[in-house]
Amino acid sequence: MQRERTNRPPTAWARVRSLTPASKDHSAGSPNSSWPRRLIPFLRAVIEISFIVFLFYSNLLMGEFTASNARGKTLASALIDIFTVTNFGIALVSALIGYLVFEYLRKKL
Repeated sequence: MQRERTNRPPTAWARVRSLTPASKDHSAGSPNSSWPRRLIPFLRAVIEISFIVFLFYSNLLMGEFTASNARGKTLASALIDIFTVTNFGIALVSALIGYLVFEYLRKKL
């Protein structure tokens, strides 16, 4: 027996699947890619820089609990201590330097 189809709105997963290319080749810059070729390197850079910033902040968070060793220190107070404008500036500068170094090594090797 087949179930009767209803006119329900598509689920979130169906919307995500509709954004992906229909072919099996999902490589960036392929002819069937849904992203423009010029946008791919920029998106890759943003993702790599964001990951480096994430690693920077996770390292700061671990250090906040290790260095303080205070029993009453909560996650909220540690997050308030590490999310400052200065730390964000340091994170962005280090992420850009890290990205440039890895791009240089990627092209050189």
